[in-house]
Amino acid sequence: MIDYPLLSLLIWLPVAGGAALLAMDALGNPGCRLMALLVSVVTFLLSLSLYTNFDFTTAIMQYQESVPWIDAISANYHLGVDGISMPLIILTTFTTVLVVLAGWEVIREKTAQYMAAFLIMEGLMNGVFAALDAVLFYVFWEAMLIPMFLIIGVWGGPRRVYATIKFFLYTFLGSVFMLVALIYMYLQADSFSILDFHLLPLGMTEQILIFIAFLLAFAVKVPMWPVHTWLPDAHVEAPTGGSVILAAIMLKIGGYGFLRFSLPITPDASHALDWLIILMSLVAVVYIGFVALVQEDMKKLIAYSSIAHMGFVTLGIFLVFTLLDNTGSVNGAALGMEGGMVQMISHGFISGALFLCVGVLYDRMHSRQISDYGGVVNTMPVFAAFMVLFAMANSGLPGTSGFVGEFMVILASFKANFWFALLAATTLILGAAYSLWMVKRVIFGDVANDKVAQLQDVNAREFVILASLAAVVLLFGVYPAPLTEIMHASVDSLLAHVSVSKLPPPETGVALLESIRPAGP
Repeated sequence: MIDYPLLSLLIWLPVAGGAALLAMDALGNPGCRLMALLVSVVTFLLSLSLYTNFDFTTAIMQYQESVPWIDAISANYHLGVDGISMPLIILTTFTTVLVVLAGWEVIREKTAQYMAAFLIMEGLMNGVFAALDAVLFYVFWEAMLIPMFLIIGVWGGPRRVYATIKFFLYTFLGSVFMLVALIYMYLQADSFSILDFHLLPLGMTEQILIFIAFLLAFAVKVPMWPVHTWLPDAHVEAPTGGSVILAAIMLKIGGYGFLRFSLPITPDASHALDWLIILMSLVAVVYIGFVALVQEDMKKLIAYSSIAHMGFVTLGIFLVFTLLDNTGSVNGAALGMEGGMVQMISHGFISGALFLCVGVLYDRMHSRQISDYGGVVNTMPVFAAFMVLFAMANSGLPGTSGFVGEFMVILASFKANFWFALLAATTLILGAAYSLWMVKRVIFGDVANDKVAQLQDVNAREFVILASLAAVVLLFGVYPAPLTEIMHASVDSLLAHVSVSKLPPPETGVALLESIRPAGP
């Protein structure tokens, strides 16, 4: 058993490390890169203790810490993780190590501030996944925007100011509605405990309004169609490390929010409005897939690909009500939800790897335009092998982690509704189309120009980064059990919770429920 505050260490060690880097820079100490790497590696190793000491058989929050924080509003410093949040913390700590390595030689100006921003953001994102108090969650949720805002705004491309303002306004405005919902629930529960919110007997009208407030916050974060337009701009202008964290971690916080807040707090409204989320998810899978096909910028193509793949996450999560209605089986509904969660983790590795591949090319040629490349395999064969692997994983190739989550969600879709499955399965075609078409134009063929002819293959540092990601993508593609076993108990508990109506007696919400939910599947 862990007898020290592990979650607090995972939050505050990176934050303290970031502060130390700023102090070292102010004192003229040149060892900021080594310090950043040391802090990120130690944090990652500590996070592995979450897995090795985790009890897979229970849905109870583990590694809990709780001390009074703001007595006047009954807010506590309350932390804990379950099978839903724990994998996301490990994903965060693992990705941060790679981001520090990726910026090792590339970032030459304000290096200490760059590394500090990522370490501080790592701690804040761990706080989002671990917080069990709504005020604490909201503080971490908003605070993590600041380092990303600075990363894009200081180290980004020529349109970085526009991208940062658009990113900040979209995410901040969505969060305001969530804050109103949290305050309302505090007034009902006389507590800011998220677990207490799960037990509130809210009426149908209350649930719908709270659900919409959460939707406005989480849909922007995922991002779901039609509030996705900030993401391609942010990715294009962000430095490579910013794009990796944005795609691999920050997008997952929206999916996590649906699982931690929307479903357990407003199950009846989630049931009534599941058709809306399923519609938005399927539009993202199909329409955004076609949008990705026409992109000429590699970063934009991968950004749109991320939106399409995150549509699978929200689809898997909200299929559960249709599956419960059709089969009455919690086990059947668990397939879709676990598929969405596996897709979140898998997409974190694959999208991060693809953005790192683009970064490797950009560092050498300072261009992301597909038309500027061609025949890279002739001069960078090792790099080409990695990029082809990650493109295949992005297409859902069996044997890679990209296949597992998508297959689970498609299988659940078949159980729910044939047309859902048909539309969802188009991602296997569209994903292969835009991923492999990009690879064909960038990697294969004759050497396109003199700049490509002079390219140097990956160095030892880049090889370690890409090989680490390749190993994880293949491991979870061949043997996903270490990932899925973590989730079972928490998913089953959540499904048991949402399958029971929370409407208080007398039953006043049935007519409204039936009027909102459309006829048919």
